[in-house]
Amino acid sequence: MKLGMIGLGRMGGNMTQRLIEGGHQVVVYDPSTEAMKLATGLGALPASSLANLVAKLEAPRVVWMMVPSGAITTTTVNQLLTELKPGDVLIDGGNSHYKDSVVHAEMAAKQQIHFLDAGTSGGVWGLKVGYCLMVGGERAAFDRAEPVFKTLAPPDGYLYTGPAGSGHFVKMVHNGIEYGMLQAYGEGFEILEKSPYPVDLRAVAHLWNQGSVIRSWLCELAENAFAREPHLDSIRGYVDDTGEGRWTVQAALEQNVPAPVLTLSLLARIRSRQTESFSAKVIAALRNEFGGHAVKTTTTK
Repeated sequence: MKLGMIGLGRMGGNMTQRLIEGGHQVVVYDPSTEAMKLATGLGALPASSLANLVAKLEAPRVVWMMVPSGAITTTTVNQLLTELKPGDVLIDGGNSHYKDSVVHAEMAAKQQIHFLDAGTSGGVWGLKVGYCLMVGGERAAFDRAEPVFKTLAPPDGYLYTGPAGSGHFVKMVHNGIEYGMLQAYGEGFEILEKSPYPVDLRAVAHLWNQGSVIRSWLCELAENAFAREPHLDSIRGYVDDTGEGRWTVQAALEQNVPAPVLTLSLLARIRSRQTESFSAKVIAALRNEFGGHAVKTTTTK
């Protein structure tokens, strides 16, 4: 089928390529000239603006957005709603907050435009192995866009999750779980790294994927990382977050669900961004005050 793709970053660009290789016609738009050049080189049809992209599609249209969550997504939705017509389908495949997606779906519905929130997982590997898709919105709109999902995903790799917002809600929880899994692997490998034994971390990661209870794709990726750099010496221990982990913890609080692992994994990421923890300084000072415990000063070797 023919569809539009807005946003040609790491995910959107690869998704466009997979769609073209799957036999779809893709009209693309991105502010980046280089990204547009790469996509058109693969066979995509270029658009000079959002309005031009919509004009190059036949009704009823399917338009997929892969843009950053928050204000950029809302701005893009607003602009597209002035161009799209009743019966068209607008898909947000980014990491939007599920409550934003509910609002966007309501805005679209007022103009009889169908809105789908498609939580998309797969990262830079999606081009090769496919994307895991969690799609919320009207079932009829999902059914119409299903050929796109089928091409992007591996077998059994996409799911209709329910009403508007549900796709991004499921993806949010997915990423929250990811935080916890990453933290567990990180802590485990640090214990091995600092042990008194000459442990080969790459070999251990490979071993654990041979029938172990904790085998996983993340463990395979750990093996790749340790193969390139056994002690990760060039990598700074700074871990960012894109919001979904925070939103998952917030949802847990709103629903009175105890989620200590996911919460602590989020806090560990925040801690990683401090070169020096003031709270640790306070604790060290108090231990010295009440127990005379030694402190390390800034001049301590």
